[in-house]
Amino acid sequence: MKTQKLAVIYHSAHGHTEHIASQVAEGARSASGAEVHLIKAEELAARPDDLLAFDGFILGSPTYLGGVSAPFKSFMDATGKLWRMQALKDKLAAGFTVSSLPSGDKQSTLTSMFVFAMQHGMLWVGNPILPEQHRGVPYEEAANRLGSWSGLMAQAGHASPADSFVPGDVKTARMFGRHFVETLARVGSPALEGASQ
Repeated sequence: MKTQKLAVIYHSAHGHTEHIASQVAEGARSASGAEVHLIKAEELAARPDDLLAFDGFILGSPTYLGGVSAPFKSFMDATGKLWRMQALKDKLAAGFTVSSLPSGDKQSTLTSMFVFAMQHGMLWVGNPILPEQHRGVPYEEAANRLGSWSGLMAQAGHASPADSFVPGDVKTARMFGRHFVETLARVGSPALEGASQ
């Protein structure tokens, strides 16, 4: 069985989203069978064809005014040629976002990532982690404490240091990355497998 290649693609203005991206990548690396790359969205905007080398993508952006940041949107827009060719069809995708408030309209950011993945014909991996506060875990230590099923949500104070997340959000990020790799291993890469037959 071939090693699956995963790209964690993110934009981060103040370091918070980058910190969560690194935790997602750490969780992904804790599962066997995946080669994990952390890549800034700004870099991929200049060379979108690099996406062809990967079997799966975890997309990450801060939530700005209810959506992805401008640099992350530029990356998405740069994939137009790949969309016309449906070159990313059947690859796996997931998303995460960070805002300074518990809601912050993060859901609309994840929805924009989902629609982006759907337009490319990708398969979306949600967040199946049950909120642990329902089992008596203290709220700030609980996995999926913000209760997001469509992707990973994390919260950090606007002017706080980049790594100032509560333990539950860090734990969730690692669990989310690991779950994605485990899903990638089960599903594989249909597009690449079909091309090799």
